[in-house]
Amino acid sequence: MHNDWVTNRPRASLGRVLDDLGATLLELVAGDPDRPDEIGGVVIHDPLDDPVLPQHALVLGVGLHDPEDIARTLRELGRQQVAGLVLRSPIAADARIVDAATASGVAVLGLTRGATWDQLGVLLRSVLEVGVADQETLGGLPSGDLFALANATAALLDAPVTIEDRSSRVLAFSGRQDEADTARVETVLGRQVPERYSRLLSERGVFRELYRTDQPVYVAPMPATGPEVAMPRVAVAVRAGDEVLGSIWVAVRAPLSAERSEALQDAAKLVALHMLRIRADADVERRLRADLVSTALEGGAEAREALDRLGLADQPVVVLALAVPASVDSAAGVATERQRLADAFAMHLGAVHPRSAAALLGDVAYGLLPLDSEERAAQIAADFLDRIGDRAGATIGVGPAVRESSRLPHARAGADRVLRVLRSGTQRVARLADVQVETLLLELRDLIEARGDQPTGPIARLIDYDRAHNTPLVDTLRAWLDAFGDVGAAAAATYVHPNTFRYRLRRLAEVGGLDLTDPDARFAAMLQLRVVARSR
Repeated sequence: MHNDWVTNRPRASLGRVLDDLGATLLELVAGDPDRPDEIGGVVIHDPLDDPVLPQHALVLGVGLHDPEDIARTLRELGRQQVAGLVLRSPIAADARIVDAATASGVAVLGLTRGATWDQLGVLLRSVLEVGVADQETLGGLPSGDLFALANATAALLDAPVTIEDRSSRVLAFSGRQDEADTARVETVLGRQVPERYSRLLSERGVFRELYRTDQPVYVAPMPATGPEVAMPRVAVAVRAGDEVLGSIWVAVRAPLSAERSEALQDAAKLVALHMLRIRADADVERRLRADLVSTALEGGAEAREALDRLGLADQPVVVLALAVPASVDSAAGVATERQRLADAFAMHLGAVHPRSAAALLGDVAYGLLPLDSEERAAQIAADFLDRIGDRAGATIGVGPAVRESSRLPHARAGADRVLRVLRSGTQRVARLADVQVETLLLELRDLIEARGDQPTGPIARLIDYDRAHNTPLVDTLRAWLDAFGDVGAAAAATYVHPNTFRYRLRRLAEVGGLDLTDPDARFAAMLQLRVVARSR
């Protein structure tokens, strides 16, 4: 989860999680779900590296299968006041698990087969982020609680409901989704309407009709394959004035009655209020988090206080820099895309370590990970990029681990230097140690550009000669130096016979006045070819 630990917003209890995600995603296997404790966060269980557990955490037992291992883990988690342990279903009917759950007070939940741990993490984040400090209500429901709204709407309409944004991403859903069709279950698990369905809806003109009216729109069933059964939908746009915020989708068996259509319209108005409040809260929280992260990275007198508020004081910290290239035309689209990926980055880091922090500063999202291992941080970054796929074209630079807040600007600068190298290469993740030479060359080229230096000496003479006579002497020298003087390898790289290459080598030594036996002369030539000639 991203850094909800900073804002101290109240979280859902275990019973609330089961109400919202039960049947579709989770089932209670053992333990008491009615404990009033609010879940403090979600942490992945790692038997080799005990994570820092927030109070009343929900632990994801990825890879836990053996009953004895599960029972031992439950006893350990009980001592840390964990609320629940999620395991992959089916879970063995073993008395050791039940007894350990009872003794430890840790509830055991089963993750339905077919659902991924990533999907569960995203859905849990949505449920746990609900709520504000003063428990303000809108329309009788906690402000921003779209899940409660979805359940209330489903009760009014006697049908399962989803609330979606303009991009058909699922913001919340009601219970009873197992009563809908395969497409709905797939949509809920993926938190996104599958692309094949959204494309078909667009081709049918459903979205166009939906967004130009405030009346519910009846949508015929999607094509089904094999034994699948497709159900119709009724959808209504969620509006704030002229702005369409999203939509509500109801899986029905027949068109709604006039009374229920009116109830759906009323629900859309209430959802709009909650969505606006969520957007306002999210903007405030993002600004707060960005201010704290920015202050910490500046390393000034206030950096220590910022780290305290982020929960990162007196800990080693690795700075990650995530760059998101612009892949859309409009400036607004670029900003939205970057913010969306920055939010996903924050969520990913939070799932690994609850005290991590991330924020978008300018066009780079910076993450602060409380680790002392750059290798581990690089692996976490690589895992994130693997999950989002190649479509975003994102790259992550990993700065050096630091312990003092005064060293954070140095760590940020290191991550930025790595990021600059990655932007012009093919790697997606790297540490400063991995690209040290490349960063030095870039900085030397910057210096050459700033001073306006030109090639001098032998290299300048060779460049002028090649231009005047259309010869490849500079390329010959570069290939020879790159091959460390191996004529055979250099000749193969330039696709000429070794004897021809030797002739060119003698010729460039004569034209340039270059002593190829002098190591200082070779180094000066290589440096100019790498830095001065390329920069010009």
